Amino acid sequence: MLTSAVFAGFAAGLLAALLHFAFVQKLILLGEGYETGVLVHFNGVATSGSLNGHDHTAISVADAAAPATTEAATATQADGHSHEHEAVEEGSALTRNAWTSLFFGAGYVGYALLLVAGYGLAEAFGKRVTLREGLLWGIAGYAALQLAPAMGLEPELPGTMAADLTARQIWWLGTAICTAGGLGLLGYGKGVASVIGAVLLLAIPHVIGAPELDSYSGVAPPELASAFAARSLAVGLIVWSALGALSGWFWSRPQ
Repeated sequence: MLTSAVFAGFAAGLLAALLHFAFVQKLILLGEGYETGVLVHFNGVATSGSLNGHDHTAISVADAAAPATTEAATATQADGHSHEHEAVEEGSALTRNAWTSLFFGAGYVGYALLLVAGYGLAEAFGKRVTLREGLLWGIAGYAALQLAPAMGLEPELPGTMAADLTARQIWWLGTAICTAGGLGLLGYGKGVASVIGAVLLLAIPHVIGAPELDSYSGVAPPELASAFAARSLAVGLIVWSALGALSGWFWSRPQ
């Protein structure tokens, strides 16, 4: 069980990191730019001078009349500062990407442990899980932990407003549990009672409704937020499908 979860989880985590860097991270960085004021909605990009508190465009007459050696020294200092700044930015980006990859790997190992625990439970009731069944389990996990909660709480881009965190966490957890239970009844239950129970479990969280804001505002453009939500859900479907298929394949291999 542990071996299946570790191998499948880290493989899915690597895939998630690659897709994140390719399709999602740029949107997050843009959202952070709007959140911090580096970017301004409807007003373009803020100038570097206004951000750093320096006016790089103003040149005095004395500066213009300075000797060539002074200009060369100033250019050398500016070039050195630029290279130093770029090195710091590159180091920060590498650190951020490394932690992001590690987070994805650890997170999907945890998800894989939940899946293979379910495989073990299913096998105890005579249901053998292989790659094909694992794929379906992965899609069900995606529906329970991402798709169904997103119907009330869409993936949140930095720079957008959201309801109270505790209320959102409670609703998300209840939605995930109810959705997983409902899908389990649909997949393995028998009789009309199972179908009715599944429909009720799937519907209850959305009948209650997710926490909502009293008013809407935010500094990030809505177009950016919608693109982030769409890409996050698309990446989630791909990664969860891979996680389910890989964990099912590892689980069904001869020991």
